[in-house]
Amino acid sequence: MTTTNKKVLITGITGLVGSVLKEGLKSEFDVTGIDLRDSKDVQTLVADSTNLDEIVPAFEGVDTVIDLASEPSNFSPWNVIYDNNLKCTYNAFEASKMAGVRRVIFASSNHATGNYENDSPYREIVAGQYEKLTPGSFDLVNTDMPIRPDGPYGIGKAFGEATGRYFADEQGLSVMCLRIGTLNVESRPMNLRQFATLLTHGDLVRLVKACINGPDSIRFGIYYGVSNNKWRFWDISNSQREIGYQPKDNAETWRK
Repeated sequence: MTTTNKKVLITGITGLVGSVLKEGLKSEFDVTGIDLRDSKDVQTLVADSTNLDEIVPAFEGVDTVIDLASEPSNFSPWNVIYDNNLKCTYNAFEASKMAGVRRVIFASSNHATGNYENDSPYREIVAGQYEKLTPGSFDLVNTDMPIRPDGPYGIGKAFGEATGRYFADEQGLSVMCLRIGTLNVESRPMNLRQFATLLTHGDLVRLVKACINGPDSIRFGIYYGVSNNKWRFWDISNSQREIGYQPKDNAETWRK
């Protein structure tokens, strides 16, 4: 199957991440969407992802689902995560299974492991205190390390990763979870922490394309979504090895 034949469904397509991916993917893939409002320039089912029956029709004939539908703020209280994000996430996997989708790319978050930033040397890096540190001289946070959510939003993303594992093991889906770093409108670091955590728009698209085209033999994987930043403290070696992700941007480009 060539990439031009692959139908890619983006849930939450009108959000920031969805908009970036829509623009970056639509020239190579048949992109469609689901959201509470119409994305205008690609076919979009206007529906509430907390309602499984409403969204199921959009999954028919889809090769890859990119699941972004959720309240995106990491400051969201538990009641919002419980009522919205957990339901949206589970429904995306369930609808994918029902429709025979090949692969689900779940938008997880660095907040699923955010409390590692309370530990040294990550604490110092986040604060821009580099004086006693050398890039490459410290252990990176990798996907084999236990989850450490830093709030309800991170708990919801950990739930999504667990849900993806279940659907991979028991329902036959190929699932990739992306622990997305800092993706902002500006596509550049806006504070000290973001010199380590930035994921540019271009590198997001490169990462997701690598996931879409990754080997069918991958049944489940977790990958950090971050650019090739000098002070990056998340390990991307598994994504480089397994799916060929090669980030091109470095936050230091914007260091004054």
